[in-house]
Formats: sequence, C-alpha cells, structure tokens
Amino acid sequence: MSTIATRPRAIAKDRVTTVSARKPRRRGTFLPTLFMAVCFVYFVLPLLWLVISSTKTNSGLFDSFGYWFDRPFNLVQNIRDVFSFQGGVFGRWMANSALYAVVAAGGAAILATLAGYGFAKYDFIGKKLLFGIVLGSIMVPTTALAIPTYLLFSKVGLVDTPWAIIVPSLVSPFGIYLMRIYAADAVDYSLIESARIDGAHEFKIFRSVALRLLLPGFVTVLLFTLVATWNNYFLPLVMLNNPNYFPVTIGLAQWNASANAGGGSQALFSIVVTGSLLSIIPLVLAFLFLQRYWQSGLSTGAVK
Repeated sequence: MSTIATRPRAIAKDRVTTVSARKPRRRGTFLPTLFMAVCFVYFVLPLLWLVISSTKTNSGLFDSFGYWFDRPFNLVQNIRDVFSFQGGVFGRWMANSALYAVVAAGGAAILATLAGYGFAKYDFIGKKLLFGIVLGSIMVPTTALAIPTYLLFSKVGLVDTPWAIIVPSLVSPFGIYLMRIYAADAVDYSLIESARIDGAHEFKIFRSVALRLLLPGFVTVLLFTLVATWNNYFLPLVMLNNPNYFPVTIGLAQWNASANAGGGSQALFSIVVTGSLLSIIPLVLAFLFLQRYWQSGLSTGAVK
C-alpha cells in the first residue's frame, strides 16, 4: 500500500519538475521576442508614415498628424501629379532605374556565381592571394571609388552614359565571397566527378549541375545587387549630367531640393513623398516574387 501511495506523489513531483524546467525556456524567449518587436516597429514606422503621407495634400503634410490620414484623401491625385509633373519625367527615371538595376544585378549575380564556384571547386596558382584581394575589396567603401571611377571612365568616354552606372555595379566582391561559401557546401565533388566521367566539359558541368544547386545563392546576390543599384545615389550623382539618364534617386533629390528652395510654394512635397512610395514598390515586388527560391533552397538543405 505504501508503494502504491507513493507512486502518485512521484508522478506529481515529476510533473512539477517538468513544468519548472520549462519556465526558464519561456523566460528565455521574452528578450528575443521583445528585441524583434522593437526592430519591427523601427522598420515599419517610416514605411507607415510614407504610406499615410502619400494620401495627403501639400498643406496636409504640415497641418495634420503624421501617422493618421487627412481630408481629402489625395493619393490618386498625387500619383497623377507625379507622372505628369515636368512632362512625365518620373516615368523615365523609373525606367532608367529599372534598366540599371536589372542589368547590373543580373550581370553581377552571374559573375559572382562563376567566380565563387571557381574559388570553391578549383585549385589554381594564386587562389589564396586572389581571394584575399576579394576580401580586402569588401572593406573599401564604394563612395571612395566613385571619383577614381569617374576619372577612369572619362578617359574612355563612358561618363554621362548608362554604362557609367551599369559597369561599376557588375563587380560585387561580397557576392563573390557569399557564392564561394555557398558553393563549397551546395555542390558535392562526387557530382562533378560523375559529370566528368560522363564526358561533360567544365562549363557544361557548371551550367547543368552546379547552377541548379546554386540558385538560392544566385538569387540572394541578385537581390542584394538589385537593391544596391536601385538605391544608389552617389555614383549617378558623380557620373551623370543629362536628366534623361537620371535614376529615380537623383530625380527625387532634385525635386526635393526645388521644394526646399521654393519654401514649399510649389506643391512638391506631396509629389516627392508619393514618388518615394512609388519608387519602393518594384523592390517589394521583387522580394515577394523571388522569395520562393530562398524557401526552396532552405527546404533542400533541410532534406540533406
């Protein structure tokens, strides 16, 4: 009887111990959750202000609370004003930014994938030295290279052309480093050796075997370069003089300077805010469209 009576007590004691052991885990998740919530609010608040402010008139931006809507709801009219102001030059600026970003991002992703795969899977003379140069170039800020790039491009006649923005953006040292790390684990040597035994040449191995496995890393470099080129301000400011070649960053900066110089006499503040909102929509769509490649890459790694 005493043994039977002590069993419920032992079971209850085990339950109490289990519950008490779980409490520190719950407490341990509070600080990370709080940190993520603060980061979420920090990043969302400017975007929320931008969306709300795009619905206001020029005077409503200064007469109403920043995080609430005002009357009239002027979003549609603001969008019309953006695309009609100065002969509709905003549409051309958006097209220029899209051209620079897509061509530069695609080229940079291809070159970074080729270089990263070569560093990861081949042995050649000077490999460590070259990769060290790549790592060292990551530490150099891009703004420090703008003036030397301008002097170099002026010698070959590429200043004030679209190539002055595209060509420097094709080189991504961080993309090469990222693809080298990713290719080292994503592409197994046995697959390369099997393809060589079947008679495939090296480029065909890369195109048919390695590139499919490197697709998540390729998309990552593509998006990083796409965002960097789309948001680039200093390089176009130095390289371009013709307004027809301006990206949207330079165009909006000029509109904002005109609004500040005129004391807001022209209804430019609402146009600048609405134009800023329109300028981030392509980046959001790009992330939403390409995120499935990240998810497929994560699921592939989980299966392995």
